[in-house]
Amino acid sequence: MEKVIKINGMGCEHCIKSVKNALEGLKDIKIKNVIIGEAIVDIPTDYNLDLIMEALDDAGYEVESIQ
Repeated sequence: MEKVIKINGMGCEHCIKSVKNALEGLKDIKIKNVIIGEAIVDIPTDYNLDLIMEALDDAGYEVESIQ
């Protein structure tokens, strides 16, 4: 299932790389695109969204929403 993750705290190419690295560390996540302020990913329908929020928080970013 495709989800759009709105992310606060991103402002440059380094931020994009950091978010990609954080998401790549999660099992069953397929990254479609990451731009400043959001990431588009494919995840299983029953995926624990808290894992995404924790990974991005650990990388220094705040998840605004996951839709």
